[in-house]
Amino acid sequence: MKNRTNLFLFVVAAFLIASCAGKQAKPVTENQDKQFWQYAKTPPMGWNSWDCYGPTVTESEVKANADYMAANLKQHGWEYIVVDIRWFVANDKAGGYNEKDPVYTLDEYGRLLPAVEKFPSAADGKGFKPLADYVHSKGLKFGIHLMRGIPVEAVKKNLPVMGTNVKAADIYSDSLQCGWLHDMHTVDTLKTGAQEYYNSIFNLYASWGVDYVKVDDLSRPYHHGEISMIRKAIDQSGRPMVFSTSPGATPLKWANHVVNHSNMWRICDDFWDNWKMLEPQFKRCADWAPYIGEGHWPDADMLPLGHIALRAERGTDRMTGFTKTEQYTLMNLWAMFRSPLMFGGDLPTNDEFTLSLLTNDEVLAVNQNSSKNKQLKAENGLIVWTADVPGTENKYVAFFNINDSGTSEISVNLAELGVAGNYTVKDLWSKEDKGSVTDKFTVSVEPHASVLVRFSKMK
Repeated sequence: MKNRTNLFLFVVAAFLIASCAGKQAKPVTENQDKQFWQYAKTPPMGWNSWDCYGPTVTESEVKANADYMAANLKQHGWEYIVVDIRWFVANDKAGGYNEKDPVYTLDEYGRLLPAVEKFPSAADGKGFKPLADYVHSKGLKFGIHLMRGIPVEAVKKNLPVMGTNVKAADIYSDSLQCGWLHDMHTVDTLKTGAQEYYNSIFNLYASWGVDYVKVDDLSRPYHHGEISMIRKAIDQSGRPMVFSTSPGATPLKWANHVVNHSNMWRICDDFWDNWKMLEPQFKRCADWAPYIGEGHWPDADMLPLGHIALRAERGTDRMTGFTKTEQYTLMNLWAMFRSPLMFGGDLPTNDEFTLSLLTNDEVLAVNQNSSKNKQLKAENGLIVWTADVPGTENKYVAFFNINDSGTSEISVNLAELGVAGNYTVKDLWSKEDKGSVTDKFTVSVEPHASVLVRFSKMK
């Protein structure tokens, strides 16, 4: 009897393990109908000034990039123009930050304003509204970067928090100050007036017409209190704003919280243009894939492609350091992972090859309209990702060779994809027909290279 019992338990355990194999964990959400998820029903696509200009971008440069996007990219789904870090410092520099004698621009309530030296249209208290209006006139959306917390300068001057009897010195903490930039103090979420301060800044951004906020220094350590306050502040402002947390790596243990409070969150530190940074992204994307969903997107960071580092925080003026092969691999991973697509290159000096990466509608469709995206298998540096084409029996499949040497064959069979029948296969970059398959499909993939195809069921 004991042996039979043990055999029964073994069979049950084996069945449970087999039934769970290959399935991904699903995030437990507090509410399946978050209103703010409607602000980013697909992964946001846009341009951000960081990779080009670091903390030094000017109004004319932002407008030039908006003009290019409107003329060349908008029809392919690109829509956000985002001004990155330190737009409020009049005398910043490339190759780092001016922390020696920064000239800050604040209003009487300790709220940061655009420096008119960089953004002339912000004069007379207009803030970013004239620039946002310009971007909106192009049929695009406008975003800004900000740092977590309250300005150190506001605390030094002990400026009042708008609409309260509280002052800046009453709500700040000198603990957990950002270690790499010291413009801000932590907001003590337990203090009276803390939420009101965040409300006041997001009400200001709403009045400017901001559509997107990238909030820095939130993820490591994970500042859940301030993230919750920012969520409430955006909601009470009455203006839809996509909320992006930065930088990474967001701890996986906080996945449920970040899903329920933001639209996108970084899974890594700042990502730059070399293979050493791209290779670890494969595991990160696989780990975060279960949390991909409408309105909430794990963010693999910007696309450092094209002409970058004109006046960047690091590095010198250059075209991207990725080879063309690696650029396809980057685009294929970001597409299959459904990462937000924030282009970092200077658009007015773009080249034809880079433009071709940004305007392949079939590849962009993988990013914008696919489901059940996951890493199917990974062994010895050979990786396969799959995704469904919604409403069909068709599949997207990406094959990656992340090894440094040796061309390898990578195969997938229809059973692994969960389908059967006769399928045609199309390469989404070359547009070539790769024939039909009823069982197994094999591709030869060079080091650092990838192949992205669509399996379409034949009628």
